[in-house]
Amino acid sequence: MSVSTRNIAILGSTGSIGQNSLEVIKNFPDHFSATYLTTNTNIELLRKQIAEVKPKGVVVLDKRAASALKETVGVNVEVLSGEEGLEQIVAREDVDVVISALVGFAGLKPTVAAIKHRKTIALANKETLVVAGELMTSLVREYGVQLIPVDSEHSAILQCLLGEDQSKIAKLILTASGGPFLNTPKESFSSITVEEALNHPNWKMGNKITVDSATLMNKGLEVIEAHWLFGLPGERIEVVIHPQSIIHSMVEFVDGSVKAQLGLPDMKLPIQFALTYPERSPMNGARVDFPGLQSMTFFEPDREKFRCLQLAFDALSLGGTAPAVLNAANEVAVSAFLNRRISFEKIPLMIERALSKHSVRPSPELHDIVEVDQQTRNFVGTLF
Repeated sequence: MSVSTRNIAILGSTGSIGQNSLEVIKNFPDHFSATYLTTNTNIELLRKQIAEVKPKGVVVLDKRAASALKETVGVNVEVLSGEEGLEQIVAREDVDVVISALVGFAGLKPTVAAIKHRKTIALANKETLVVAGELMTSLVREYGVQLIPVDSEHSAILQCLLGEDQSKIAKLILTASGGPFLNTPKESFSSITVEEALNHPNWKMGNKITVDSATLMNKGLEVIEAHWLFGLPGERIEVVIHPQSIIHSMVEFVDGSVKAQLGLPDMKLPIQFALTYPERSPMNGARVDFPGLQSMTFFEPDREKFRCLQLAFDALSLGGTAPAVLNAANEVAVSAFLNRRISFEKIPLMIERALSKHSVRPSPELHDIVEVDQQTRNFVGTLF
């Protein structure tokens, strides 16, 4: 192992981002080492990753599963459990970079802990900035850490802004594929099946984010994330439907010039850029074949049909704890849909009910966010 090797903790190593991160790390054995891995419940895949990567330690959120794993992996791999296990590993001196790739609200507390221990954060968990953007950006400034986005859209914006004066930004343009129901009439939404919602046309992702892409909530969450990452108000963040997913996002400057970042829909590219930032390193794989592509198209999103996108803009405008309500209600509703307890069209209705019932708390602290998150989950749970 070279002196320059950076030790990486992957929060959510068995998820889509985590697996892609391990592929990237494998290509840079002299520069990166996957020191700690974590999972929620996917023990079988974690076992395979332990055998291949040989990390110092792992965290399993489910404590019973952690005990079972500990009996089989031997003494060479430390096995920790629960939220406290996540917060322990991000605090350790043998961790330089934390890839925050847990799904949903679960990523908040360990990411806060990592910032407080001055780790570089490669952020794939957009919900952390959605629910606690004001707090997170304040902590990043206070502890002087780097927070580098892994989402392809925010990575694209970061790449477009290299060498630019950020005061010259006119607006940010986030692209969205439109998901599997771009051309599906709204009146058919009540009959959409789980299998149809999970059939994304361009990206291979986890179930929750795939449903979020189908409702366009994922893009709404990314709007809120972009607001906190780049300091622009919602009125200067635009969403454009781009079904080919070749342009990952754009920046328009005050002179009317537009810069775009293009590439194939492959998460390994933004993950590698986050780990090597601000440098670029070679990456094997396919490249954009422009003659083969032939055309790229763009459309205005239908915010009536995809109500979740408008609800995200509304929550951003309300500020305070409203985005935390948006996120919690969405997580509960999406889980209910995946478990076939509600129909697809009910997802935005539940989120809207939760937002309408909430009294916004301005400039929330961590305890406010945690409390509002739990209250919202409890409320939405009574709606089905």
